Amino acid sequence: MTRMELMRWASGPPFLLSTSGFSKRVGVRQKGHGHVHLEQRIEEIIEPAVQDLGFEVVRVQLSGNHNRRLQIMAEPIVGDNMTVDHCATISRTVSAILDVDDPIVGTYTLEVSSPGLDRPLVKLRDFERFAGFDARIETTEAVDGRKRFRGRLGGVESETIAIEVDGLDMSIPYPLVLRAKLLVTNDMLAAKEAIR
Repeated sequence: MTRMELMRWASGPPFLLSTSGFSKRVGVRQKGHGHVHLEQRIEEIIEPAVQDLGFEVVRVQLSGNHNRRLQIMAEPIVGDNMTVDHCATISRTVSAILDVDDPIVGTYTLEVSSPGLDRPLVKLRDFERFAGFDARIETTEAVDGRKRFRGRLGGVESETIAIEVDGLDMSIPYPLVLRAKLLVTNDMLAAKEAIR
């Protein structure tokens, strides 16, 4: 796959579709892991249906305590651009599924969006897919004396992410990644422009 084909996911603008006021009666109680366990459960519930629609779930994020927001970030499996209509279709499908399974206690706002250029890197395959692009990675524990890394992704071997930071090749164990995202650079913008 060429660099231009890899950038197809970012050839359109990011979109966000928000739907408020979903009322939930019962749900999974969280024990010690905050929203992470619930986010994983939600992704497991919705992923098959979202894939059937032709999209991949990039990230599920639940935030807020009183005004809860469930953000579903998705992108087309095949290199199409994400549109507002795509977000609306995913939103309707996810809403119907969550109404039946009901994993979230209380009310929340459902948002469906595309990842955009500075997309989060969530799954191990994301770090391989975007090798050659710049990223920022934050870890839960220090790796070589630091928790924050900014540099060019070098791919993945086993469960270790390769990244070049200030001219040094470093290895970050994937299980230690707290959060990561691509950085918008001139190289990325040029690759995006080349596929238009």
